[in-house]
Amino acid sequence: MAVDEWLLETATTPVLRVYGWKGEWASLGYFGEIAAAGLAFPGLNLVRRWTGGGMVDHRADWTYTIVAPHGEPLAAWRGTESYRLLHAALAETLVAEGVEARISGGKEETGDALCFENPVHYDLLGADGRKLAGAGQRRSRAGLLHQGSVAAACDDNAHSTQRAEDFAARISKEWTNFPLQPDSQDLAGRISVRYARDEWTNRR
Repeated sequence: MAVDEWLLETATTPVLRVYGWKGEWASLGYFGEIAAAGLAFPGLNLVRRWTGGGMVDHRADWTYTIVAPHGEPLAAWRGTESYRLLHAALAETLVAEGVEARISGGKEETGDALCFENPVHYDLLGADGRKLAGAGQRRSRAGLLHQGSVAAACDDNAHSTQRAEDFAARISKEWTNFPLQPDSQDLAGRISVRYARDEWTNRR
């Protein structure tokens, strides 16, 4: 979460970040209720996102973040339009892998619900009609932060890299694969003042 915040505030070009989780984690949206998350995921580590949306189990998902700095076309799109366009590209990526995915007509979001039991407009649905992918967004003067989760996990790092590259190519004609090198002091500060604090996680 701290890396995503750092990216939003420092990136000068759009970035697609893919990452994994060490240990068993679930996340809740900025406005989520910590009590509900504790009941839904007993025994799991919990982290509050900077974006909205419901509660997400990250034990077997493919987690990604897209950051679009202010001034980039993606950052200028309306929330629902950017959500639809990004999920359309993600659906094409998954279908190319052989994973059935389609965009949902959805329903109104209920806030604290388990994200993958509560499809909203432009989420992705799988072959069984259940939610396959969802995301939360945050907009600031710095740009757009889009944090997403796909229930169809990858088999290994090579598969994850291939999915990320295919996804990136459907979002932008020009892209480069590079390792992120966040400033460790900057991240430590963000973690200590926000994500490692009970006041942040338990704020609602």
